[in-house]
Amino acid sequence: MNILDIIEKKKVAKELTSEEINYFIEAYTKNEITDYQAAALIMAICINGMTQDEILALTIAMAKSGDVLDLSDISNHIVDKHSTGGVGDKITLIVMPIIAALGIPVAKMSGRGLGITGGTADKLESIPGYNINISIDEFKQNIKDIGISLISQTLNLAPADKKIYALRDTIACTNSTPLIASSIMSKKIAAGADAIVLDVTCGSGAFMPNKEQAKKLATLMSKIGVWANRKTICVITNMDEPLGFAVGNTLEVAEAVNALKGKMPDDVKEVVVELAAQMMYLSGKYPKIAENRIKVMEVIENGKAFEKFRELVERQGGDVSFIDDPSKFEKAPIITPVIAEEDGVVEKLDAGMVGKAGLGLGMGRQNKDDEIDPRVGMIFNKKIGDDVKKGDILAYVHANTPESANNCVEEIKKAYVIGYRRISKKNIIEII
Repeated sequence: MNILDIIEKKKVAKELTSEEINYFIEAYTKNEITDYQAAALIMAICINGMTQDEILALTIAMAKSGDVLDLSDISNHIVDKHSTGGVGDKITLIVMPIIAALGIPVAKMSGRGLGITGGTADKLESIPGYNINISIDEFKQNIKDIGISLISQTLNLAPADKKIYALRDTIACTNSTPLIASSIMSKKIAAGADAIVLDVTCGSGAFMPNKEQAKKLATLMSKIGVWANRKTICVITNMDEPLGFAVGNTLEVAEAVNALKGKMPDDVKEVVVELAAQMMYLSGKYPKIAENRIKVMEVIENGKAFEKFRELVERQGGDVSFIDDPSKFEKAPIITPVIAEEDGVVEKLDAGMVGKAGLGLGMGRQNKDDEIDPRVGMIFNKKIGDDVKKGDILAYVHANTPESANNCVEEIKKAYVIGYRRISKKNIIEII
């Protein structure tokens, strides 16, 4: 079998066989296929799409490219959660400790930032000392002992996806439905959870720009979940504006910590409560969604969710003093305000434009091996529906150079639309 023949076949939109897909995944994982050859095939897939049989074959091949965890010795009710990504999406850091504090084991393998979207692994790694690369044995032991472990994709779990995931980020192939679905579900299958809640984001700051495409992706992943014998629920959420007030790694960790202490932005709260309630339902321990929403807030108010996150950070080597006092995180050397130039109401805060502005700060990756500056980002004072007076501070830009700060300020001004219409916001769009 020859990679050039496979590239040529997909280039002219022909269906690949499972044998051809298996060959590509196995050879690329072993470095027998170069990055530029893999990039050519990924680009052809992005342009021409894949059939359902191809997507299933790709998902299986990537899941089996390394170890497939068996967590049945821990529990038969382990629940995982995954987001398709967004700007300011720190939901995992809040939801997973809540679920663990409610006595449901959570095992999560998180990815790094992709394109304009932030990555949970990058956020966790911005906590001094936190080890996202513990061994599988330690991962399982943490779940047994404290009910939670959050790690990065290890070399042994879905290693093919890890390579393809990083490559997609650098060749403008982040928004392919087949590649997103197979990437997410291969990790979920490999990670060993019994039930999965998927947060499928849609809007300008997500890979799926509208509800129709988000629903298509959600339906596809639900089908893969059924095939893989995983209970799966997809929640479609809004990502037209950044989620919460903070965008950027340490800024988002601080916001997540404050949320676990009860200081949660309304849009974050809506998403957190719904995803947590659905995870509780899938676990089999909490069958009533309405009651679950109440229990979520109770475990925040009584401090158990915060203590669980603190326990997780300490268990994986992190300095919990930064969790106790997030103001300890190192600040970017330059903090510059974005000033409103007119009166009115915020009609739009384009999350996609915010994410692209963040790339210029060093908040995300434009090349495969780019280093992220965890200090940089933005804090928004004004969001959709808020009143604005000329001279008000719309946001603060946290940057490492005067030039990047000034460039970002101009881009953030463009992301805002100030008018006079009151826009109603709904963050939970549909549950599938």
